[in-house]
Amino acid sequence: MSIGTRLFTWWKGELVGTDQFGNRYYREKARRALVRGGGMASRERRWVLYNGEVEASRVPPQWHAWLHHTIDAPPRPGEGPHYPWQKEHVPNLSGTPLAYRPPGSVLRGGHRAKSTGDYEPWRPE
Repeated sequence: MSIGTRLFTWWKGELVGTDQFGNRYYREKARRALVRGGGMASRERRWVLYNGEVEASRVPPQWHAWLHHTIDAPPRPGEGPHYPWQKEHVPNLSGTPLAYRPPGSVLRGGHRAKSTGDYEPWRPE
């Protein structure tokens, strides 16, 4: 995080909440007066300070909705519907040792199961 971001957050930021990853969410301390006609100039500024690596996929869906002004109130722990089919939010693991590597992947050893004989390669005539 740059010194400019730290100063701006200290000077103009109001802590709204944190998520399960330790990311901190802020908004402007004083809302600007609404500009006639609305638009982007009338919105309050919202931002996130990441805990560790800056990776946008580490923002859970509820906080993403708040950051992008889809919902007005910041999410609270345990708030909102939770359905049995929903999974916990997981950041994008591509490029990390925890990334999915299918059978036969070079990064997984490069060995795959023998073919079953039902494959016939195309041959030009």
